[in-house]
Amino acid sequence: MKLISIKRETRPEVRFTKKMGALSINVTYIKKQFLNIPYKTLHKYRETYYGEVKDCDHISLAR
Repeated sequence: MKLISIKRETRPEVRFTKKMGALSINVTYIKKQFLNIPYKTLHKYRETYYGEVKDCDHISLAR
């Protein structure tokens, strides 16, 4: 039995940009788990329409 594991999860979110307005995109979270309980997000990123992978720090959640 592993005590510490890493899990990747993708879920849709609505983000907002100044140029394009509201966007519905898939955001991938990489989380560290202890006994299958997530306790730390290591990284989150999104894939653009053109296939580029971008960090989610450059886009806001609200208007």
